Amino acid sequence: MSDLTSIPKVLTIAGSDSGAGAGIQADLKTFGANGVYGTSVITAITAQNTQGVTEVMEIPTGIVGSQIDAVLSDIGTDSVKTGMLFSSEIISCVAQKLSDHKVRKIVVDPVMIAKGGDELLQEEAIAALKETLIPMATVVTPNIPEAVALTGVDIVDDSSAREACVILQRMGSETVVVKGGHMKGNSASDLFFDGSTFKAFTTKRVDSKNTHGTGCTFASAVACGLAKNETPILSVSNAKTYVTGAILNNFSVGLGHGPLNHFYQYW
Repeated sequence: MSDLTSIPKVLTIAGSDSGAGAGIQADLKTFGANGVYGTSVITAITAQNTQGVTEVMEIPTGIVGSQIDAVLSDIGTDSVKTGMLFSSEIISCVAQKLSDHKVRKIVVDPVMIAKGGDELLQEEAIAALKETLIPMATVVTPNIPEAVALTGVDIVDDSSAREACVILQRMGSETVVVKGGHMKGNSASDLFFDGSTFKAFTTKRVDSKNTHGTGCTFASAVACGLAKNETPILSVSNAKTYVTGAILNNFSVGLGHGPLNHFYQYW
């Protein structure tokens, strides 16, 4: 039996998804499935289901900061994953608190748009993300639309994806993964870059509408790897394997884009 007194810990700082397919709920499921103890800081509450987001309420920055202090002053963490941060004020608060608590392993998932097209990051917050949080990241994990918004590069092929990776890494992130799920074709390829070497993680594309929460789950799985002292590239590789399995074993919940099966290895 494993020694549970030394279980790795991961903190997610993100929005709540009432449908539980993405956001905080998906993160905590991912943490449990990957053998780490998960804690959470909620930045926004969404009224959301498989068909879309109907309302968003931002959490006051003071409460966001207090949640971070409460968790890190007592439980601590081995890595942090950030997701939906919504506003520049929350981004600045999160960056300052992570700096104050000397958190070193950070996965930044620059959540901007929900699966149904709903905006989850205010336009003015993009600059704050680029200037304060991405430079603190161990891994930054944008999908193609997010990478386009952050870099201005029109990503249409491997060459343009590499260009975006370089720009993102120069913003200060130690490593970058541009997720290729939005690309057309029979394969799904995520491009990793560490400042000197590119590595593509490619799998056969799964024909399924039940992919809600894929980005949140991937970034959270990367954070699990970092918490276990895996290298960024190994964390990304294992996260890719985990997410692929969760998509392959998906199930239908609701009338729209259903969730992944986070516990496919156990159910």
